[in-house]
Amino acid sequence: MPEPSAPLAQPDLRIRAALPADDDVLSAVDRATWSTLHAVMPRPEPPYGAFFDERHAPEDHLVAELDGRVVGYLRLVRSTPLACNAHVRQIQGLAVLDEARGRGVARALLRAAAEETRRQGARRLTLRVLGHNAPARGLYASEGFAVEGVLPGEFLLDGKYVDDVFMGRSV
Repeated sequence: MPEPSAPLAQPDLRIRAALPADDDVLSAVDRATWSTLHAVMPRPEPPYGAFFDERHAPEDHLVAELDGRVVGYLRLVRSTPLACNAHVRQIQGLAVLDEARGRGVARALLRAAAEETRRQGARRLTLRVLGHNAPARGLYASEGFAVEGVLPGEFLLDGKYVDDVFMGRSV
């Protein structure tokens, strides 16, 4: 398995645990970054629901701050509720505002997710990515994720069938 790329040198970038007070700003990040490049759910429309809910708690999220401003997040959860699967964590959301792209934010979130996975005593980290999202797939591969399965034509987005790609790595 390839090793993750070189360390990040971004002194103004901070990754932290989400707080309940982050609900509105993370909801805004979610709406601002929505795209069929990575989203299978319809575009969010008003009235907007809460970002945190019974399935997505603050403790399931890492937040990226750049120059003191929230610019992204990563959702990290157990893959399933099964005891025999407790050693696996899954990334179920990663978003970075356009203005912060190219500054190592997503890479820092991925590395923080790997650290958090280890801290929780888990040993595998997985994710799903749309087949046509080449930038994300390249980033994930550069951070040690390998394709472990493909569901061909799993989603119909904008009139085109798109593969669902499963990727994973050990931590």
